[in-house]
Amino acid sequence: MKKIYLILLVLIGISISCTKDFEDFNTNKKRPTEVPGGMLFANSQVALSDQQATPNVNLNIWRYISQYLTSTTYLDEPNYDIVTRGISNLQYRTYYRDILNDLKDAKAVIAAEVAVGEIALAEQKNRICIVDLVEVYTYQLLVDIFGDIPYTQALDITNLNPKYDDAFTIYKDLLERVNEDKAGLNDSYGSFGTDDQYYQGDVAMWKKFANTLKVRIAINLADVDNTLAKTAIEEAFAGAFGPGENCQLVYPGGTFSNPLYEEMVASGRHDFVAANTIIDAMKSLADPRLPLYFTLFETQVEGQDTAYYIGGIYGTACPYTQYSHVAESILDPAFPMVLLDYTELAFYLAEAAERGYSVGGTAADWYNYGVGSSIVHWGGTEADVVAYLSNPDVNYATAAGNWKQKIGTQAWIAYYMRATEGWTTWRRLDFPVLNLPPLPETDDGKVPARFSYPTNEQTLNATSYYEAASAIGGDLMSTKLFWDKF
Repeated sequence: MKKIYLILLVLIGISISCTKDFEDFNTNKKRPTEVPGGMLFANSQVALSDQQATPNVNLNIWRYISQYLTSTTYLDEPNYDIVTRGISNLQYRTYYRDILNDLKDAKAVIAAEVAVGEIALAEQKNRICIVDLVEVYTYQLLVDIFGDIPYTQALDITNLNPKYDDAFTIYKDLLERVNEDKAGLNDSYGSFGTDDQYYQGDVAMWKKFANTLKVRIAINLADVDNTLAKTAIEEAFAGAFGPGENCQLVYPGGTFSNPLYEEMVASGRHDFVAANTIIDAMKSLADPRLPLYFTLFETQVEGQDTAYYIGGIYGTACPYTQYSHVAESILDPAFPMVLLDYTELAFYLAEAAERGYSVGGTAADWYNYGVGSSIVHWGGTEADVVAYLSNPDVNYATAAGNWKQKIGTQAWIAYYMRATEGWTTWRRLDFPVLNLPPLPETDDGKVPARFSYPTNEQTLNATSYYEAASAIGGDLMSTKLFWDKF
């Protein structure tokens, strides 16, 4: 599948090359006039999965921000320096250019197809709705990273200075789009087939994805518009994922390997070790996922071999040979990247139950489902689940703190390889308590509440940039997003 990138690069390179006879060039019979919609969609799915999976510090430092990992050598990023490497610029470019632009083009190509007959029309509509759902997922990520972003005027090549839309307004529109897409999907018909890298064209699973995504968007609105959040979640939860269900890209390995393998193994680099924040939390709870997440550190004490889990002090130089590492199973070239799953849904519904929403179970029920689902997903047993939930420090009735601490802590542990959600959950619920690095580069010296906008927006789209910065209360990493009320 990664050959798709090469195909697209060739096509793009041809399309922008200089020619003295543009009209003749533009009707070249020796190449296709456009990339097929299914290929564009597949390419965008891979780009989205790669972006969420990669530990490359130029593109994705969420595992630092959420304090799952820390650095062996380069300390700028775990100390929240996102300017030196231009991380905001590169993330912004990846989401808009490599993901959303392909999705937009895929939708346009599919819509332009001449569909004749009931089956063709239904499959065409299914494909358009599915593409739109992935767009919604991606736009939510962008809002959750930056706040106000270009939305209604985004991806328009005739407008080089798109305005930034209000983040809350975007969120409400995303909910409406999910509703429309879900209503438009007909699982009596097909869609993309094998071009679909997540579900191989299974429309019934895309409907479940839509409902689960609706819950995810809505729970972030709970402190902003409780009525809207309650209505959306109560409408969606029954049609969402069931136990064991998820949305993921399964990497086949070889030339199409998970970026975790590419960056941590194939590169020959040793830039990451486990952070003490998560190691200490899991050790204190006797968490059965610890050996599934990390390796043992082996050493000798007075001539005897010994092994234990140890995390590097977050934000400091941590020699690779002296700390636990990412578990070997995660570094398999074929390790899948999960984008959304039942575990995540269960924690959202636990929170919804605490807020008084009618979601078919109590907060304790959904909390237990979330914890249990995570343990089993990572390779633990049902016996592990029972023992862990029996621990007074884990059991919902006896664990320390209020519901935000209980749910926030366990959700954060579960999101180990989905660090954007770990960060978002921490921002919303304020748990667990994260450590501060020695030299935080944020303006307030705390864990970032958002990423500042790309620096090149200040010159390339200055008017819109300054309007957006003013609207959100300042383009600072300490500026809270609209849903981060506490």
